[in-house]
Amino acid sequence: MLKWALIFLVISIIAGFFGFSGVSAATATIARVLFGIALVIFLIFLVLALLAGQAVL
Repeated sequence: MLKWALIFLVISIIAGFFGFSGVSAATATIARVLFGIALVIFLIFLVLALLAGQAVL
């Protein structure tokens, strides 16, 4: 998911450089949403791993 967020970020930067502000804004929004989803999934797995580690001990 982070890979796609980085791809959309690069597309946004390139589109902004060439003056396509609409495309740039749209891809930047997609990149921001994908990064947020990846961050939430990471935090969920982190909490689950910590809880599983405590259950083993």
